[in-house]
Amino acid sequence: MDINYDLAVKNGRVFTSRGLMSIDIWIRDGRIGALGGSHHAEERIDAAGMLVLPGAVDAHVHFRDPGPNYKEDWASGSAAAAAGGVTAVIDQPNTDPRTLDARSFALKLDIARHRSIVDFCLNGGPGDVPALAAAGAAAIGEIFSYEHSDEQMQRILEQADKEGLLACLHAEDGQIIRDSTALLLNCQEPEAYSRARPARAEAVAIEKALAVEGRRGRLHICHLSSALGLQKVLEARQEGRAVTSEVAPHHLLFTAKDYHEKGSFLKMNPPLRSQADCDALWQGLRGGPSGGNVGIDILASDHAPHLPEEKREEIWQAPPGVPGVETMLPIMLMAVKRNMLSLERLVDASASRPAEIFGLAGKGRIEPGRDADLVIVDSKAVSRIDAERLHSRAEWTPYQGMQAIFPRMTILRGTVVFDGEIQGRPGFGRFIRPAEKAEQKVL
Repeated sequence: MDINYDLAVKNGRVFTSRGLMSIDIWIRDGRIGALGGSHHAEERIDAAGMLVLPGAVDAHVHFRDPGPNYKEDWASGSAAAAAGGVTAVIDQPNTDPRTLDARSFALKLDIARHRSIVDFCLNGGPGDVPALAAAGAAAIGEIFSYEHSDEQMQRILEQADKEGLLACLHAEDGQIIRDSTALLLNCQEPEAYSRARPARAEAVAIEKALAVEGRRGRLHICHLSSALGLQKVLEARQEGRAVTSEVAPHHLLFTAKDYHEKGSFLKMNPPLRSQADCDALWQGLRGGPSGGNVGIDILASDHAPHLPEEKREEIWQAPPGVPGVETMLPIMLMAVKRNMLSLERLVDASASRPAEIFGLAGKGRIEPGRDADLVIVDSKAVSRIDAERLHSRAEWTPYQGMQAIFPRMTILRGTVVFDGEIQGRPGFGRFIRPAEKAEQKVL
């Protein structure tokens, strides 16, 4: 039966729950109304020769707003997201002020509602957890384990469990870092930073979080960086523990040897490690789709922008973190083209699985009833990453010159927000209150 729709995306190869299909997408009121069939639409987009993928969900960004928003704000960070095929982000709580209570949550929410181009969730920090849960926090964390004693960590994890919130752990043991750093402070070569935060610190922090007595809540390990850390996740799963994990492209693509070329620009927490660690992380990511033998569930950028003049400082003074929300999906699409990762696993890790883990019921898949969040990609259009063409206020990228496949178009809830230029307006993005129910709650 013919039905009138607002928009049709025609002639593309669409990634559906049944895999790639040559099928038309029919959109009404911002949602996917039908896949296939013969209908009418007021507007049409011709995706002939293109892939049509679900919009990416980046579960780990630092948009610095409120806070040091000369580095980034919600307008610039969300523009970068849209240009990179990311239609929903989850912002972390370490802004200024930190998002630790209802008041700071409301402040950030008001800013994001007025400035964000893409949809968004907000994580709460380890503060007034009941108030943050009531306000709509997506999760508690990232919880910087090196900032807390073992007793404090236990209380934080228990509070998150009590409120039914996912605990997201930045896994680096503080005592190991302090002991290792004390031996290296007179060493100015950038590689010393990786030695000061060894892989053992990641593994021990994961072990301690899992060892909290009587704990049965969910645990999410942010930005895994090592084979040791990955092994702890795999062991926990074998024991039936509810543990998920993420990896960032920088931990897949760079090793400590790259300090020689890029110096403190590659300073990040957790730090770069060995080629063997990179290889293990790739293998952990390649496992089958959700429900299969996956060591690493999702990709997340850990977008943490700083200005070039800040990153030029010596290794101990430079701030940690690199920008990445705009380049995550393009870089990984290039990995698919090089047969380093299957398209199925990329879609699962960048869209479907993060939506499942964080309870974003309307996101992550191209299915009737879901939000019409789409990325249209020409897999033949390989280009080189150029910081001058990116949208972050950071004004640099660690991936300068690398090959990537950027989206031709990004569609959020049936509206084009990027088509080579930013079309979305600040304030178009909606706050998503995560829910386990099938119906997504949007405020």
